[in-house]
Amino acid sequence: MKKQFEIWLVNLNPSRGVEPGKIRPAVVVQTNLLNQVNHPSTLICPITSQLSKEDNILRIRLGVFDTGLDKSSEILIDQIRALDNRRFLEKLGELPKDKAFELREKLTSILDL
Repeated sequence: MKKQFEIWLVNLNPSRGVEPGKIRPAVVVQTNLLNQVNHPSTLICPITSQLSKEDNILRIRLGVFDTGLDKSSEILIDQIRALDNRRFLEKLGELPKDKAFELREKLTSILDL
């Protein structure tokens, strides 16, 4: 069972337009209420290792410590999407508490909630 703020390796192929593709890490943003009832899809934000040059409301920088990632990366907040659960390949790790809090705040801002 997946949990909110865990980092998973997912298969995003095929992609369209500006959507990130490939097999890549992603962070689960869906509430654990849905995660516990075997909902057929899961909301995620993809993660990229192509780092932006400056701080950005649409990205969160992650290090390798405690995340399960093998290089510094960024969460792509503006690429939130639902994935069929069959696209999840393996759990890599989870977000540190401070990064989970930052992700929650930035999602709230960009979705105007």
